[in-house]
Amino acid sequence: MGGLFAGVALKTHGYNTTILERTPENLLHNQGAGIVAGGDTLEFFKRYDRTGKPVAVPSFKRLYLNRKGDVIHEEINRQNMTSWDLCYYLLRANYDQIDSPYLEGGKLPEIRPTDGQIKYIYGATVTGIEDKDSHVLVSYTRNHHDDNNATEEPSTIQADILIAADGPSSTIRAILEPQVQRTYAGYCVIRGTVPEPEGSPAALAVFRERFCFFHGPQMQNLTYTIAGEHGTTEPGKRLLNFVWYANFPEGSLELEKLMTDKEGRRRRITIPPGMIAPGPWEMVKEMGQQRLPPQMAEMAEKTRSPFVQCITDVIAPKNLYMGDKVVLIGDSLAGFRPHTVASTSQAAFDVMCLVEWLDGKVERREFVRRTMQFARAMQDMGVRIGNRSQFEELDVGEYIEDRNFASIKREERVYPAWTAEGLDEI
Repeated sequence: MGGLFAGVALKTHGYNTTILERTPENLLHNQGAGIVAGGDTLEFFKRYDRTGKPVAVPSFKRLYLNRKGDVIHEEINRQNMTSWDLCYYLLRANYDQIDSPYLEGGKLPEIRPTDGQIKYIYGATVTGIEDKDSHVLVSYTRNHHDDNNATEEPSTIQADILIAADGPSSTIRAILEPQVQRTYAGYCVIRGTVPEPEGSPAALAVFRERFCFFHGPQMQNLTYTIAGEHGTTEPGKRLLNFVWYANFPEGSLELEKLMTDKEGRRRRITIPPGMIAPGPWEMVKEMGQQRLPPQMAEMAEKTRSPFVQCITDVIAPKNLYMGDKVVLIGDSLAGFRPHTVASTSQAAFDVMCLVEWLDGKVERREFVRRTMQFARAMQDMGVRIGNRSQFEELDVGEYIEDRNFASIKREERVYPAWTAEGLDEI
């Protein structure tokens, strides 16, 4: 997603761009994930989207449930929810004119004379980068697939600036900072969606246009409404999206079982939609029936394509390399725990700051300060509130305070002094 944010913004500002996408297909498949559309995500689409398509579903209240499913706390707090696939297809429409059913109610963006030239190369795996003084030489392999064969073709491309937006397992960050590794936090997130009409009345009462939470021992669940098929935000055609954190200690038999997919492959970080083995999924559903409120256990029973991710921590010491010709943004710079609901907003924010720097509207020092302080503060906050949620048994009021703190708008945050340490040396 971060690469498309960068591509769309830079194109709009007249820069020529090439996106190297490692996935072997031209279009990525639905990742089955809901996204909390924070202020920077919404601001990005306000600035750069030309489709006119609504990107979010509003949530008007936050609710907290007890184990029985009773509402024990509620507060008025509007947030906006979107989905990975809707954001992706809107970005592709804006970047390289990809038409899709997701544009229903909107339009295919026009090409403007001031737009930069674009190129989208899929099946591209970066293998190396070299500093060539005035530019960066990027080496990659291009994967070609036909009916019978798969081949790899080595290639290179030179760039004035290389934007690393290749996620928390960033290849480019690994080249630059090989000692920086993702570390497992001791718990996983189990995710899935259920069509809105399939929810029971009890589930719809707390999930429809609500941001609903539950905290239990070594467990947290949040469920909310997101856009439905092809990005529709029409009531009755949307999806109920659940995000369920559960502890699975490193090396435990339960973790090994959960992370071994239906083909017998032990996955390191993620089991994608459709690949969870039947046995582990039955284990998960039984855990839900025993420990979740009934409305949330219902979501696990009814979802068709759940997926699992290990929660990890990672952050690079800086975001500029090779004489400012390589920039880390989004998850490649700092992988936030999902409790921050800020990963997508981080990528959008980093890109908007980057464009302002490249256009000469802010100085380099200000670009570094904004992006690095945000990355450091939010990454630290995610660790702190995640550990409190999963490894401490607190009064629900403390969890509510954590959630409200995580929801403070970026521009209203006061960063601790340590987040600025060493920035003048970058």
